[in-house]
Amino acid sequence: MADEAKGGGELSFHPMDQFIVKPLFGDGPVGLFTITNVTLWMALTVLCIIGLFVLGTRSRAIVPSRTQSVAELGYGFIYKMVEDVSGKDGVKYFPYIMTLFLFIVFSNFLGLLPRSFTTTSHIAVTAVMAMGVFLFVTILGFVKHGAGFLSLFWISSAPLALRPILALIEVISYFVRPVSHSIRLAGNMMAGHAVIKVFASFAPLVLISTGVGLVVTPLSILAITAIYALEVLVSFIQAYVFAILTCVYLKDALHPHH
Repeated sequence: MADEAKGGGELSFHPMDQFIVKPLFGDGPVGLFTITNVTLWMALTVLCIIGLFVLGTRSRAIVPSRTQSVAELGYGFIYKMVEDVSGKDGVKYFPYIMTLFLFIVFSNFLGLLPRSFTTTSHIAVTAVMAMGVFLFVTILGFVKHGAGFLSLFWISSAPLALRPILALIEVISYFVRPVSHSIRLAGNMMAGHAVIKVFASFAPLVLISTGVGLVVTPLSILAITAIYALEVLVSFIQAYVFAILTCVYLKDALHPHH
């Protein structure tokens, strides 16, 4: 939050400190097998998913409970998206896309809790998921079509003279997919939380014996409330965008011909 700098009356704050990976026990260095705050919040994400879809739907009924309704709504929403975007033959890969969506959306929402850690704000987390999607659809494309998968990069509907140039552009854009896929999610989550921290640093100004605090503090609280509401929306949208792009890439792997 806002602390008075030792050298003068200016305020110093560090909005990026909330993204530091720290050991959960002790203050030593973070090693390969160190249990960190990232480990904790990833585990909580998995437990929340299990609680909703396993424990919450264990006693299924014709008249569903609130938990069962939420689970069924989420299931139907993602299933319809996979079917509409990837086609009927893409439905068999629905569990993978559903898992990605659930992990991202729960990680995003848990990251909005006070003193929590947003795991999806780290490129290391989102890059692993994006690279997994990239390798999955690429391997699937070659397994299903062999060398015919390369037709994805050859736009037969374009004029013959332009096809080599377009093929080069298509290849570059294809290999950029995991980069954009991961940076989009991590960047949006990090930016929103950093902005909230910046506005939160102005809230304690009411404690300063000046008239500035009486004006700035209410405005900062209103800004925090508005941005927090926006972050709730962004948390869902980013999970949806990641999932629907996975469906688009899956469609390319299943139907590579232009």
